[in-house]
Amino acid sequence: MFTGIISHVGRIAGREVRGDGATLRIASSVVHDSLGRGESLAVAGVCLTVESWDDIAFKVTVSPETLRRTRLGHLAPGQKVNLERALRAGDRMGGHIVQGHVDGLGCVRSVRSEGVSRILSLAAPAGLRPHLVDRGSVAVDGVSLTVTAVDAGGFEVTLIPETLRQTTLVDLKAGDTVNLEADMVSRYLANHLRFMNGEDESGSAASWLAAGGT
Repeated sequence: MFTGIISHVGRIAGREVRGDGATLRIASSVVHDSLGRGESLAVAGVCLTVESWDDIAFKVTVSPETLRRTRLGHLAPGQKVNLERALRAGDRMGGHIVQGHVDGLGCVRSVRSEGVSRILSLAAPAGLRPHLVDRGSVAVDGVSLTVTAVDAGGFEVTLIPETLRQTTLVDLKAGDTVNLEADMVSRYLANHLRFMNGEDESGSAASWLAAGGT
């Protein structure tokens, strides 16, 4: 489990295709922070397992399913990725609960400046939209953000200066793809309401959530 507060930014140092899966080697200073074998690490919002490391980089294996569902399959050497170590007992919950289970891919529609911040507009897949609530939480490439506007095709978030300094979101431009994870509470609540009402994802439960639960 993670919080969406990025601790490090890594860089893809190598990629090796293994059957339908792949192995990524990621260079980051996180290797000097008592990294452990088998530890969970969020890479661009995807929960992966650390297999080995040296003084420069660590290695993770990406399954075929993860390659299909996320943008990790399109990463090339030199590209930067957000990194977050798993939440430990006693840690502060600075963002929101992020599982590292990507719900779908988003596409950047536009990026515009607003004072010292940037407004990021994203297209979201249809299955994710019912879980997007104005002032709710969403993880974008592993970064915990607050939804500031929702429309028929997607949503907007505000990137404050600290987020721009500490994450890869500073480099986003129109047309880029990002990993999206809906707020876990919204997702489970929607599933519960659908079960109770015998409805599918297009039913009133999803509409109730999208309207802010009012």
